[in-house]
Amino acid sequence: MDKFLQLLVSGVALGAIYALIALGFVVIYKATATFNFAQGGFVLLGAYLTYQFAIRWEIDFYLSMVMAMVAMAVIAGGLERVVLRRLVGQADFTVLLVTIGLLLIIQQIVPTIWDEPGIALVNPWTDRASHIGGVTISHANIWTVVFAGVVLVAFFAFFGYTRTGLGMRAVAVDQEAAAAQGISVGRSFQVSWAIAGAVAALAGVMLTARQGDALTPAIGFVALRAFPAMIVGGLDSAGGAVVGGVIIGVAEVMTAGYLDYDALGANFAVVMPYFVLIAVLLWRPTGLFGTRTVVRV
Repeated sequence: MDKFLQLLVSGVALGAIYALIALGFVVIYKATATFNFAQGGFVLLGAYLTYQFAIRWEIDFYLSMVMAMVAMAVIAGGLERVVLRRLVGQADFTVLLVTIGLLLIIQQIVPTIWDEPGIALVNPWTDRASHIGGVTISHANIWTVVFAGVVLVAFFAFFGYTRTGLGMRAVAVDQEAAAAQGISVGRSFQVSWAIAGAVAALAGVMLTARQGDALTPAIGFVALRAFPAMIVGGLDSAGGAVVGGVIIGVAEVMTAGYLDYDALGANFAVVMPYFVLIAVLLWRPTGLFGTRTVVRV
């Protein structure tokens, strides 16, 4: 029982990280109907910016996280304005390829700037844990769940009660109608990318903490493992992203903890989320909480 609870706690914490990353996917998809594969690059760059502020410049760690989130919001919003805005009205496939290109560019730029080996983003929770019975809960896992909860509440508050958030919801439903009401479609797009960048920076820090503080360019691709969480939860649902993240995280950790690797292969836990993805889509093609599209003929 202790093993199950230990794996469950670890799975929920991993799911919270996936949820943070998936929220970035969702907010852009809701506003622009675009899959942003550059989100993995945002996660990577956000983690390295936190390292720059906290370790190299010796700024308070929590302040460094906030600074990295602000910096990533500016960078992501700037990329939308300079690059993605020029592709409005183009084929979805073209936009998708551009976001993949941005991911690969960021993956190349980051190790060029931070080229020293053995980088570690040491955080205040390193080697700190609480014990409940036979279950050990690291403080990094606790803070990951807390941050994910705060971000989710902030999402609902922003989209439900602010003028900008309500405008973005209107743009997501009908861009032409929203523009006719005086809502800036371009500004909604830019804000969605800025939010995704800020959330990605937080996810990058928590993902690094889970991996023992070691900071490598590989976390940009690890972040893309959150993609099934977005699909499972629903492409346009913030709450679904959280639920999907937890489902995927728990499935991955439980698979790693219980299944026989001799029969299934050493990396089977990595592909388990895609088994869950297929099973959910066969049952509910729009994901657990995605909006069903009704076509009348």
